Amino acid sequence: NVMEVLFCWTLLLSLLCGICRSRASHKPSCGYPPSQWCRSLEIAIECEVQKQCLELNSTKPNSDVPALEVTLYYESLCPGCRAFLTEQLFPTWTMLKDIMKVHLVPYGNAEERQNSVICQHGENECLGNMLESCIIHAVDHVAFQIIYCMESSSDVLKAAQLCLQLYAPSVRWETISSCATGAVGRSLMHKNAVKTRFLEPAHTHVPWVTFNGEYRDDWEDGAMSSLFSLVCSLYKGAQPPACTGVQKKLDRSFCLRL
Repeated sequence: NVMEVLFCWTLLLSLLCGICRSRASHKPSCGYPPSQWCRSLEIAIECEVQKQCLELNSTKPNSDVPALEVTLYYESLCPGCRAFLTEQLFPTWTMLKDIMKVHLVPYGNAEERQNSVICQHGENECLGNMLESCIIHAVDHVAFQIIYCMESSSDVLKAAQLCLQLYAPSVRWETISSCATGAVGRSLMHKNAVKTRFLEPAHTHVPWVTFNGEYRDDWEDGAMSSLFSLVCSLYKGAQPPACTGVQKKLDRSFCLRL
């Protein structure tokens, strides 16, 4: 419900703000964007946020149950796809990334014809699908953030280079653009076409969402109305604090004043 979502965002923001305050007070040399500070111990040490990252990680569920696999079949310029990705999928993943894994398949209602691809919303959409496929291929660990940045902007294509620079500054734009206009991009698009073509049941529209490789009408209804609640209900492991609305208390130690 609304109160649970607000609580989850408050918890997440408080932890991230703690990290940001620590960074602001120390001002060390750190070449990584904030979204990457807790990706590894080495990065956390370099950015001097080990303590905050440990606190953030302590809220993760302790379970051997595999994450829920959520796959979105979509088109880069489809209004409904953009709305679902930016308003449902990305916010839900931000709060529940420890129990869900997102896979993006940009292709949708396109059609392969001989040596070309015809996209529902024209050539610009084909280019957008290509760029996003190449981003997933080149920088998988931050691809979702980059694609969210693109899809939430007023112009998906114009935003691509800036979004890449924001989340993957070490990757040259030419790497992505040459992929999108070359053989690698065409190969990636063909793979997406095959994945989409062999959906069972066959997709009738996009966005089309599967959970652990399975599609159901009632799951789609749930995903479109409240993906957050659906992911919590489908995950078979111990529910994380974000799902239960119960904040996990962290162990604290103090040095008493004498």
